[in-house]
Amino acid sequence: MDKETEEKITQLQILEQNLQASIIQKQNFQGQLNEVENALKELEKNKKEVYKITGNIMVLANKTELKQELEEKKDTTTLRIKKLEKQERELQEKTSKIQKEVMQTLQQQKK
Repeated sequence: MDKETEEKITQLQILEQNLQASIIQKQNFQGQLNEVENALKELEKNKKEVYKITGNIMVLANKTELKQELEEKKDTTTLRIKKLEKQERELQEKTSKIQKEVMQTLQQQKK
């Protein structure tokens, strides 16, 4: 195997590791998004006092301010997920391209 093919294989491994990391990050953000959406649903149901967890304690919160805070967190998390999805697509395209190149090179070397 020539040096160029070895470098492409190394690059391919790095891209696959980056892709895995991106997928894990996206899953974490999707979990956070679900939590925020559930909190917003509960906030709408609750007509009385609302509390939020700050550190290790639960404190009384202003419902309007808490809703705004959760909406902002939801927006931010959604944007991060979209960015990670775009990054994921780009990494998959690069990975696919390099895989094809490596496979073609290896097939030519077998001949």
